Amino acid sequence: MSTISKKEQLKALSDEKQMINALAIDQRGALKKMITKSKGAEATEDEIILFKKIVSSELTPFASSILLDPEYGLPAAKERDTSAGLLIAYEKTGYDASTPGRLPDLLPIWSVKRLKELGSNACKFLLYYDADEEENINNQKQAFVERIGSECLAEELPFFLELLSYDATNPDNQSKEFAHKKPHKVNKMMRLFSEPRFNVDVLKVEVPVNMNFVEGYGDGDVLYSQEEAKKHFKNQDKATNLPFIFLSAGVSPELFQQTLRFAKQAGSNFNGVLCGRATWANGIDIFVKEGEAATRQWMQTQGRKNIEELKIVLQETATPLF
Repeated sequence: MSTISKKEQLKALSDEKQMINALAIDQRGALKKMITKSKGAEATEDEIILFKKIVSSELTPFASSILLDPEYGLPAAKERDTSAGLLIAYEKTGYDASTPGRLPDLLPIWSVKRLKELGSNACKFLLYYDADEEENINNQKQAFVERIGSECLAEELPFFLELLSYDATNPDNQSKEFAHKKPHKVNKMMRLFSEPRFNVDVLKVEVPVNMNFVEGYGDGDVLYSQEEAKKHFKNQDKATNLPFIFLSAGVSPELFQQTLRFAKQAGSNFNGVLCGRATWANGIDIFVKEGEAATRQWMQTQGRKNIEELKIVLQETATPLF
C-alpha cells in the first residue's frame, strides 16, 4: 500500500508559497455557546453542523486548508473546496473543570488511523499546559503527547500540536497578572514539546504576549514596551526548531494582522496561521437572525475579505515551511 509522505501532506495544507493560511472551525462547545448566546436558546446539533458547512463551502476557496472536528465537522469536510487541505482534531472538546490540571482526553471512537482514512492531511491535538504546574500533572500530559506522536509517526501523518497556556493559580488569562507570566509560560512549553521524543511536526501556538498590554496597541495599562515585547517574540522563535503557526485566540481581525506584522519586525520566523473566530465569528448573529442565505452572503463578502486581507499580511510576514 502506497503512502503519502509527511512532507507531501504538509504541502497539501500550505498555499502556493508554502505558508499555512488555514481556517479553523473545529470549535464545538465554544461554537455552541456562541450560537446559543445569539439565539437566546440552546443551539441544536443541526445548527452547528450547518454553520460549519457554510463556512467550509464559502471560505475554503480562499484558504490553504481547514481544521474541523469529527463530531460535527465531517459534512463540512465534504463541502470544502478541492484545493484546500484538511486537518482533523483528535481531542475531546474542553476539559473537566472539577478536576485539577485541565487533563486532556481523546475522542473515544477515533484514532489517527481513522482520521487518515477520512482523508485528513494531519492530526491536530489541543493541549492546555501550565509550565509551572506540579510535576505529576505535567508528566501525565507529556506521556499523553508522546502516545499521539508515536501514533502519527506510525501512520506517517503530520502531528499538529496546539498549545494553550494557562496559570493553575489564576483562572483569568486576560488579566494583567497572567499577561506578566505569559511569555515565560508560552516559550517554555514550546521548547519542551519541540523535543524529538514527542514527534511533533508543527506547533500551533499563541503569540507570547497579550498585545493589549503592549505600548501603542492596547488601551489599558502598558506592561511591555515595544522593545520588550519584541524580545519575547524573538525568544519564542529561538525556543523551537519546528515550524510553528499562530492561532488568533479570538482577537479582532485588525489586531491579529497588526500582531503578525509586529512578530515579523521582531524577527519571528513563523510559518503561517490557523485562524478561527477572527475570520467567521461576526457571521454568527447573521446566521441566527437572518438565516442561511444571508450568512452565505456575509461569508462571500466580509468573511472572504478577512481571509484575503490576512493572506496579504502573511505574504509580507510569514516564512515558507520548506
